Amino acid sequence: MRTIAEFEAAARERLDPAHYDYFAGGAQDEITLRENETAYQRLRLLPRVLRGSDKRDLAVTLLGTPSSMPILVAPTAFHRLAHPDGELATARAAARAGTIMIVSMAATTAIEDIAAAAPDLGLWFQLYLQPDLEFTEAIVRRAEAAGVKAFVVTVDSPVLGRRDRDDRNAFHDLPPGLAVENLRDIGENRSGGTASHVRDIVMSALNWDHIAWLRSKTKLPVLIKGVLHAEDARLAVHHGVAGIVVSNHGGRQLDTVPATIDVLPEIAAAVGGAVPVLLDGGIRRGTDVVKALALGADAVGVGRPVVWGLAAGGREGVTQVLELLRADFDQALALCGGRHPADLTPDQVRR
Repeated sequence: MRTIAEFEAAARERLDPAHYDYFAGGAQDEITLRENETAYQRLRLLPRVLRGSDKRDLAVTLLGTPSSMPILVAPTAFHRLAHPDGELATARAAARAGTIMIVSMAATTAIEDIAAAAPDLGLWFQLYLQPDLEFTEAIVRRAEAAGVKAFVVTVDSPVLGRRDRDDRNAFHDLPPGLAVENLRDIGENRSGGTASHVRDIVMSALNWDHIAWLRSKTKLPVLIKGVLHAEDARLAVHHGVAGIVVSNHGGRQLDTVPATIDVLPEIAAAVGGAVPVLLDGGIRRGTDVVKALALGADAVGVGRPVVWGLAAGGREGVTQVLELLRADFDQALALCGGRHPADLTPDQVRR
């Protein structure tokens, strides 16, 4: 398989149709879902020449975590729906690629097991702050003990987006034998033994006080994910956030919001280099990565392509997807006259 589209086709053949729709689908009419990809097709690259660089250095360091390339594994839920090895396979592939994996709080494997499976992996943890702050703090402590290097708080989900595909398929819960393991609440039962149950993720309306609360509970960097408005980016810097992820939740929350690449330049301008800016949504080619970095992103995250690789071939499938994107980005960077991701500049992208 030579393209992400081919991996998706193979994944679709292997997945239960309802599970494929869960991963592939977006909110309502899926306008934003499609725009995330098609927006890149409206952008043109303007290469520089005679730069005299035969070798590229793709490595970046983000908030103290090194990565062999500016292509990260974005947080996506329920990897064991795609493959029995689930997040363990994804983590091992990400470690092999030398990149950062942002583990979803809605993973079907506990953060401790993911960390143990890939001890050399740069591991970040995506967090939905729960109304029960004591329980949220317990999750934070678990993640810290497992060795995560940063927290990524999803802030675009005061309620769950309406996903018509899931409604049609009546897919609203995991099948028997799978659970959101990071939400497992272990306590003492009446007979003195231990009992556990898995809590539901509660979507709740957050404010800046919640971010301040989390920052007071951990010394690790706190990023916020789901920023689309430049003023929110400015406020994030003001409130001491360590980084911003420009994201529309893969088109799965509010339909008809812009593609992330379309709002990236104004958010990068608002931040002014004060904190790292990451972007996810629609990355399928190395040229997409080049465009995002040129327009102000420090790195990009890929979600669905990783899931397609996982469904198509487990750990090896994820490895192939990550190495495909690496090679594609390396070639595009070379053809644009760059040696390092930081060499890319806004004037190299035309609309």
